[in-house]
Amino acid sequence: MNLSFFDQFASPYFLGIPLILLSMLFPALLFPTPNNRWITNRLSTIQLWSLHSITKQLMTPLNKKGHKWALILTSLTTLLLTINLLGLLPYTFTPTTQLSMNMALAFPLWLATLLTGLRNQPSISLGHLLPEGTPTPLIPALIMIETTSLLIRPLALGVRLTANLTAGHLLIQLISTATTALLPIMPTVSILTTSILFLLTILEVAVAMIQAYVFVLLLSLYLQENI
Repeated sequence: MNLSFFDQFASPYFLGIPLILLSMLFPALLFPTPNNRWITNRLSTIQLWSLHSITKQLMTPLNKKGHKWALILTSLTTLLLTINLLGLLPYTFTPTTQLSMNMALAFPLWLATLLTGLRNQPSISLGHLLPEGTPTPLIPALIMIETTSLLIRPLALGVRLTANLTAGHLLIQLISTATTALLPIMPTVSILTTSILFLLTILEVAVAMIQAYVFVLLLSLYLQENI
């Protein structure tokens, strides 16, 4: 019984071929291709407005050097947002519940921000490891602590996204299973749990959007420290 709850997090296969790559690429097909028309349909207008809003929110804290990352950060936000929301549909698979995928996104981008800082301003980047005015006896300990906190940043990014989405999916499945089991026995309680499930689904939609935004926002803050 417990194992069936985690079956939804297993990568689907078809004829022995994993379909996780298809589930990652499929959301891109849902977006209309931009064109040069002055008057577009409502879907294209909403898409352009959303991309503009996301880019504005991410680029506001950054200086002009950080604006080079606008395409990467906006594309990553769109990818995570679409995958997280589509994963709430029935009979779908959410790739962002896999820690391996989230780490594959977090580690290279975090490393790129770190190398950018070491290349452009090595003194300032290394200076973050030791706060100004630190007493001499505490210098070795603080350097070790700051280095550890710096190295666990990509792990924190991946684990945060994985844990929040996994917990939400498990909670939805547990409540939906209880609702189905209680329907023939206690219909009143089943209706009550159905209303709770509806509210939880709305909450999970918000969590899916917030976690995608937080993931990219933290990357932009790491970038801000190194440019």
